[in-house]
Amino acid sequence: MRSINSRFFIRYYRELLAMVFAIEEINQSPDILENVTLGFQILDSCMSENRAIQGALQLLAGKSGAAPGYRTLQAAPLAGIVAETMSALTLPMARILGVFHYPQISHSSVISTLSDKLQFPSFLRTVPGNTFQNMALAQLINHFDWTWVGMVISDDDLGFLGGQEVRQWIERNGGCVAFMVQIHLRYTLEKVHQVVDIIQTYSTKVIIVHSAEVHVKVLLETLYMQKVTQHVWIFSASFAITPGLFTNQAWNILNGTIGLLPSTGPMPRFQEFLSDLNPSTSPDDMFLKEFWEQAFSCEWPRSNETWTKVENAQGRVIESCSVTDTLGKRTPSTFELHDLSYTYHSYLAVYAFAHALDNLISCTTGQGPFMNGTCADIKDIRPWQVLHYLKRVHFEMESGEKISFDANGDAPANYDILNVQISQDGVMELVKVGKLDPLATGGKDVTINASAILWSDGSSQAPLSTCSKGCQPGYRQAAREGEPVCCYDCVPCFQGEISNGTDTVKCVQCPKDQWPNERQDECIEKMIEFLSYEEPLGLILTFSATLFIILAASILLVFIQYRTTAIVKANNRGLSYLLLLSLMLCFLCSFIFIGRPETLTCMLRQPVFGIVFSLSVSSVLAKTVIVVVAFRATHPGSSAREWLAFKIPCCIVCFCCLVQVLISVVWLVKSPPFPELNMKTYSEKIIFECNEGEDIFFYCMMGYMGLLATVSFIVAFLSRNLPGSFNEAKLITFSMLVFVSVWISFIPAYLSTRGKYMVAVEVFAILCSSAGLLGCIFLPKCYIILIRPNKNRRGHLKQEAHFTTS
Repeated sequence: MRSINSRFFIRYYRELLAMVFAIEEINQSPDILENVTLGFQILDSCMSENRAIQGALQLLAGKSGAAPGYRTLQAAPLAGIVAETMSALTLPMARILGVFHYPQISHSSVISTLSDKLQFPSFLRTVPGNTFQNMALAQLINHFDWTWVGMVISDDDLGFLGGQEVRQWIERNGGCVAFMVQIHLRYTLEKVHQVVDIIQTYSTKVIIVHSAEVHVKVLLETLYMQKVTQHVWIFSASFAITPGLFTNQAWNILNGTIGLLPSTGPMPRFQEFLSDLNPSTSPDDMFLKEFWEQAFSCEWPRSNETWTKVENAQGRVIESCSVTDTLGKRTPSTFELHDLSYTYHSYLAVYAFAHALDNLISCTTGQGPFMNGTCADIKDIRPWQVLHYLKRVHFEMESGEKISFDANGDAPANYDILNVQISQDGVMELVKVGKLDPLATGGKDVTINASAILWSDGSSQAPLSTCSKGCQPGYRQAAREGEPVCCYDCVPCFQGEISNGTDTVKCVQCPKDQWPNERQDECIEKMIEFLSYEEPLGLILTFSATLFIILAASILLVFIQYRTTAIVKANNRGLSYLLLLSLMLCFLCSFIFIGRPETLTCMLRQPVFGIVFSLSVSSVLAKTVIVVVAFRATHPGSSAREWLAFKIPCCIVCFCCLVQVLISVVWLVKSPPFPELNMKTYSEKIIFECNEGEDIFFYCMMGYMGLLATVSFIVAFLSRNLPGSFNEAKLITFSMLVFVSVWISFIPAYLSTRGKYMVAVEVFAILCSSAGLLGCIFLPKCYIILIRPNKNRRGHLKQEAHFTTS
């Protein structure tokens, strides 16, 4: 009841009274321990390990100062011991009692070490061990998305072992513990300030306390004095909310606290029992007078004759206590009945002993659990006999709650999650906001009503506690060198990757047919790109090709209409018609390149382009050769005239086209082009293109066409100075110069582009080179035919020839 500094704590006294209340209930009950009266002896350890050990030895011996292992004959049989409140005091007692097999039940010691039956064979407890609690604390932290927390642990085995276990669970859930500091009620103020400095150093907003409340009292007061009030405190079950222990400064820190406490059941008539307490009716209660002084702010007089005002040691006048005072309606507030968790479990501890003893005396001789079926003698019971029944006890309380101990001596692990809420007028209320039940199914072992929680700032929204701000979708975490995993920078996902959640560790690659949106938080279908008729570039090329086709057709009609004129006859009408038709086909073949690639169009477009252009260039070459042959065949009766009309042009055109046709046939047989979705060239879009198969065939086609153009250019260049009547060589020279220049420029432009622009470059080259041939060769002739008809006469041509030769 009292600490080493002699302060009286109502909470501990209330737990003692619960045991006394349970004993009185059992002694008055006809249903249990009939004809047997339970007695008890109370020793105060004053939160001192030495006094706890001394008290244990005294209880074992039956008197003070006796040797361990011996008990006085005058003492009544000792069934067992209900102790201790703190785990640090329970450990040494449990070791001693375990040697002599004396059963010990604790109502509030939660350290998991006590579950080891090799070290502590006679220890049991009505509260669960903190193994599940430590895991539950980590789950509680994870529930509120807190990843950056601090820890304050008591400087003892409970704090160290429990703290390490909680830390492991937090880190397993992806969180980090920024610091872990120890605290103890024996720490000097200087050492407490060092702990405060450590807390202030870190940015964490949440601090877990794995310690008994007495160790943390001075720390909380110091934090308030230094205005360190922005933290959220999470208390383990070791920390009991004890209003009488804390000052107003400490309560300011505790407002909004979340804590775990063992689940509580009803204790019928307990409040009435407390209300009936009075020093006059309980003269043997060594603590009642001290409690009375604290409850009524009075002081007992030194003698019964003096009932006047007295002065305390500080000189303050206080009233004398009166035996006529009663608690009455003050009972709930005086005894702090808002939290009966550990009080209830001390009540259960007495009932566990009572039911074990009841089973012991109900034993039938010959059917007993001991050697030869013997039973224990209630008048001379042995501690190991009581322990035997106690481990197997199973009973049901009046409320219907079933109590038993598992193989480790632990009771069922049920906890209530409580929230400390302090109103503006200073009224403290413990609000149940959740429950921990390891036996629950369906992932409901931890249930929390977050809306019922009131945090220290008065908000119902849980505060944030992270080392780094959460990474938004489209970003990923990048660890900072030398810092915990919870401390990171947010960097954008790489190209082609997305993250659609917050705090993503690794970005996800989009499928091949998809691409991240601008925020890189969603994969969207890639745009399929090809040169279509609907887009501006496709429309311009289509319009240009159509215009050139109309122009070529118009020129062909002009040549047909004026086919009998001198200039048309002089330039070989048949080859002119063939060249115009082939140029029209060149313009037409550009349409095969525009539009969505299909199997047929992919197979035809390059071969058709190559054959048609070979026809055009070979026609030009034939016209050039004819110019030369015509010059040599001007004399009558020359055998060269026979070749001018048909044989030479036909042979040149057929042979030149045949070679290109053979290249195209081999190409289509060996490696035919086909439509393909190209996802490699551009990561953000899909190019719908024609795969040309083996590139060697394309280069052969282009190379052969270039050879024809080069030969035509050379022949035309060499024959450019022939007589004026045959001056078409000059026009052919210039047209082939344009043709060759276009296709030489085409090569680097074609190789440096991809997708629809590659197709557009080829179509542009087709149109430009064809337009160059059409314009350079035929427009000057159309000008003479249509604009200057006076020059389109045989005589004029002869006159020009005469002037030229002279």
